[in-house]
Formats: sequence, C-alpha cells, structure tokens
Amino acid sequence: MTDTRITIRRPDDWHLHLRDGAMLEGVAVHSAAHFARAIIMPNLVPPVVSGADAAAYRERIMAALPDGATFEPLMTLYLTETTDADDLAAAAASGLVTAVKLYPAGATTNSDSGVRNIDNVIPVLERMAEIGLPLCVHGEVTDPDVDIFDREAVFIETVLDPLRRRVPGLRVVMEHVTTGDGVDYALSGNDDLAATITTHHLMINRNHILAGGIRPHYYCLPVAKRERHRQALRAAAVSGEQKFFLGTDSAPHSVETKENACGCAGIFTATNTMSCLAHVFEQESALDRLEAFTSLNGPAFYRLPANEERISLVRGDSPVDYPPSIETGAGPVVVFDPGVTLYWRVEDLGERA
Repeated sequence: MTDTRITIRRPDDWHLHLRDGAMLEGVAVHSAAHFARAIIMPNLVPPVVSGADAAAYRERIMAALPDGATFEPLMTLYLTETTDADDLAAAAASGLVTAVKLYPAGATTNSDSGVRNIDNVIPVLERMAEIGLPLCVHGEVTDPDVDIFDREAVFIETVLDPLRRRVPGLRVVMEHVTTGDGVDYALSGNDDLAATITTHHLMINRNHILAGGIRPHYYCLPVAKRERHRQALRAAAVSGEQKFFLGTDSAPHSVETKENACGCAGIFTATNTMSCLAHVFEQESALDRLEAFTSLNGPAFYRLPANEERISLVRGDSPVDYPPSIETGAGPVVVFDPGVTLYWRVEDLGERA
C-alpha cells in the first residue's frame, strides 16, 4: 500500500494547560513539536491574574522549550471579581495577553479563585467588549443540585445567554463544548461567538469512564457525555463551519494524582492529538476539512494570521508507536489512549505556505 499524505498549515491549540515548574518542563516540548501557537490556561497556583503574572509565566514557558523550538504561547488572564480592568487593557494593548478566562468558582482544577457573582465582573467584561478582547468560558454551573451531565446546558441557559445579551459585542469562546446543546448555541450566535472542541471529546463518551470499572485517565471536566453528544461534536468539527476549532484542553496530571480516591480531572493529549484527529476526520470522510478545524478557523476568530509553515500527516500500514506515558519531574503522565489503532503520523515541518 502506498502511504496516503495530506499537507496542512501548521496547527494551533486554542486551549492548553502547560502547568508550571517540573510539569511544565516535562510537557511543553510535546505541544511545541506540532503546534505553532497555543492559548495558555492561567489556572496555576496562584493564578495568573495580572499582566505582570502573565509576563513572568510566559518567560517560564519559553525557558522550558527545547532549543530551536518555534512555539508561541498566547497568554491569558484569570478573571476574578477583583480583576483590574486598566491592567487587563494595558496587557492586551501591549500584545502580551490574547484573551481572558472565566472559571465559575469550583468548576474545575484550580478554579477556587473564579467568579461567584457575575454581576461583580460586568465592568471588566464591558471593557473587554470595548477593546475586542475575547472571553474564554468554562461553561458549567457549579450548583450541586444540577446533575454533572447537565451543567453545560444549564450554564448556557442561565449564565451565558443572559451575559451575552447584557454585554453586547463581547467576543466569547465557548471552550471545550461537550453537548449538542453547546453546538446548537454556538451556531445560533453571531460572529462574536465561537467554540473549541477537544480531541478526546471527539473520541470518547461517558461509557469510556464508567463501563467495566472506573477509568480515571478518561475523566475530565467537562465530563464526557452520551454518545449522541459525541456525534454532534464530530459533526460540528468536520463541518468546516468557521465557529468551531481545535482546543485540546490537554491537561497533564501525574499518575499519582489521577489514580487515587479523588482523582484529578484532565486528559493529556498533546503527544498524539494530530494522529487522533486525522483518524476522526478520515472516518468522517472529511480529511479535506481538517486544516480548517486545526489551522484556519481559530486564527480567524482571534484575528491572527494563519501559520505559514506546513506539516504533513502520513497514513501508513504500520500503527503509530506513541508512548503510553511520558516522564516528567513531577511524575509520569499517561498519554491519552483513544481506544483505536492509529495509523496517521506527523512528519517534520515542511516548506512555508
């Protein structure tokens, strides 16, 4: 069999966790290997809440990259109820900050400093609308009375839609949508609304976490949903619709913190995302639209140029040999197992477009 090859512009990751310290030093190389840019999540301990914090974190990221790496971290600020709008605007004007992240308090990893009362951040959001700075939203309510599988849909109805009506012109990215409800809402919006979709939510549903025993390395937040929601996400991703683009939400945790009585939420996909996506798009007879999802739609929303470099993906006869885990100074991290054999591999960067 002759290898099948496709060549696309180098992709970007519009939702990435790099952590800090020894974990950062262990995982950054894996994103830099394939992606040109990434929106970096600010939920460190303590969180990245000011321009000075973002500048310092960016320096640590750049120091963790291997020599010769061409990777640009796009920094975000963590929205709190005491965020300084002037500092935020200055960081955006300087080019340091590309977006702001809204975590409902308690929604996910290191979100305790997040927003509890949306009324308290309206002035900051109005300033963001004025200057065109996007808001990246973790779209789940945290009310314990709301079933965990319904939290995205309830957030859209009770928080996001009222917020967008209250602050017209605010540019919003619905991050890691996991439901048909999220897809439908994104499609119903104007050009100020977009959504990212993760690699793993295209490949797993909630059975992967719970059927046959609890499988902690498939546990993430937002949690994977029913199969019909996975199918809605796949249809959106392969549609070519400009509102949808890749945000891996690759989120490394050590094996020790995943495999315990209260395991952390997060799936590490940086190592094999492009192989997984080529598999998905091939299954959906949509390889011609892979470039839009990974390399074109995100830059268009963020008003950035598409990358000029290209990568090639090659489908061969032999399975791709990716490691089941990687070693970091913070402990081993399990690489996402898609549950299928992957035959697409990424070749080195090619010529500029």
